[in-house]
Amino acid sequence: MPISLYLVVLLAVAARAQQTSEPIAIIRQESEGPNVDGSYKWLYETANEINAEESGYVKNFGKGEGEEVQVAEGKFSYKAPDGSVIALTYIADENGFQPQGEHLPTPPPIPPAIQKALEYLKTLPPSAQGASSNTQPQYQPAPFKNRPRF
Repeated sequence: MPISLYLVVLLAVAARAQQTSEPIAIIRQESEGPNVDGSYKWLYETANEINAEESGYVKNFGKGEGEEVQVAEGKFSYKAPDGSVIALTYIADENGFQPQGEHLPTPPPIPPAIQKALEYLKTLPPSAQGASSNTQPQYQPAPFKNRPRF
């Protein structure tokens, strides 16, 4: 499962950052599946305070290819070099990988004038010809002309 592989690599990098030469004990490890219906779950905890778990299932199981979607939900946490706990939760489904965590960057707020314009645009009725019907192309290429060679 690609999401699981991504998580394992991320946790390996975090563990490697601690520069320890001794093996790190696994305190707890559980695994179930993959089951016939596509569901699974796993979790583990390590002695250096890495915790991870994930569960998954197939949305619309049995409806056939194109309708079924693999869904994975999970979380992990570890201690950063400064001692703070880094925690991340995620879901991965037909909308892609969607992580959430206090340490992740967030976009700046939308300026008030832009927000006002966006809200105004939402109030406009839809155009019969589509959203781009009132715009003119800015660039119109000239027809090809044969030019003399040097």
